Amino acid sequence: MKITNIETIPVLVPLTPRLAIKSARGYHTASPFLFIKVHTDAEITGLGEVSCTPIWSGEDNVTAAHFISNLLAPALIGRDPRNIEACMALLDSILAENLFTKSGVEMALWDILGKAAGLPLYRLLGGAVRESVPTKFSISGLEPDKAAEIAQWAYGLGFRTMKVKVGKNPAEDIARVRAVREAVGAGVRLGVDANGGWSVRDAIRTLNRLEECDIYFAEQPVSPQDPAWMAEVRRNIGVPVMADESVFHLSQALALVRAAAADIFSVYVGKGGGIGAARKIAAVGEAAGLTCTVGSNLELGVASAAMIHLAKATRGIDAETFPCDIIGPLYYETDLLKNPLPIQGGVAQCHELPGLGVELDEEAVKRYVCR
Repeated sequence: MKITNIETIPVLVPLTPRLAIKSARGYHTASPFLFIKVHTDAEITGLGEVSCTPIWSGEDNVTAAHFISNLLAPALIGRDPRNIEACMALLDSILAENLFTKSGVEMALWDILGKAAGLPLYRLLGGAVRESVPTKFSISGLEPDKAAEIAQWAYGLGFRTMKVKVGKNPAEDIARVRAVREAVGAGVRLGVDANGGWSVRDAIRTLNRLEECDIYFAEQPVSPQDPAWMAEVRRNIGVPVMADESVFHLSQALALVRAAAADIFSVYVGKGGGIGAARKIAAVGEAAGLTCTVGSNLELGVASAAMIHLAKATRGIDAETFPCDIIGPLYYETDLLKNPLPIQGGVAQCHELPGLGVELDEEAVKRYVCR
């Protein structure tokens, strides 16, 4: 089997306005993503999604399409897409960083392999370690009453684990978390996500005050620039610390372990450069006695499917203790799939079909295509 062409489809998909995510990194109101179709001479086409936003990843659908069309596709055409490790090593040798872009290509290669084998992707990754994937809902960093209203809505959907966006203003952050806790009651596990927005001093003081709200983890409390900063926070608070923006690369995972800076790694299909990279980071965490969850950049349906397969098949991901953020499709009016994923309140599942198990709704995609 040989790759014959790589097609790119740039889209701009708005979030449902009341669910748009406000955080320390800005306001996520629309997603400039890129769909990828890797075509082969065996008449098997693999789907991928580059779930990138400039403020978070430094990439968007323009940069992704440029690099794929001008660098990555010329290198891959004529190669066997089933040799995924070799293909990704080649891409790493010709393009630095741009991890979400590479991830979209790798995703499509896994889709091809699954379709060629006639097996769902999670079976190619070693089989299921859980039948479905527990998930949590992310509450935007809005005014306390609005955040509480969204939390109540998420509770009504069935979510019993949530996280609240913080990291902007400590007093406002505390008021928001208190409002959410009052809205959902004691039966909901509640974490906070600062997206690196606090100083070390503010993180320690604010998180210690938030213990009265019975929070059970703190995600990326400080900037990812120096693991020592997060290690200092971890030594001075009473809840587990989750690394997100500070763990894109395998080397960063090792540095966090050495610095004793985290209890949990938030791994992404996109952030690390693909499913293979995410599983390597999960293995580092498992070997070091840490655990992992799956984080989100509000992916659409194609990448969400890849995330479910990753979480379903990876033992180092403890989705029961720290549910995953596989919730992107809930934030949009459509996930652009012909057959939407079975993602419900608090649980996500994949389709039992070969590869990623998803197909684009081509008519819906046309409505969101941008040039």
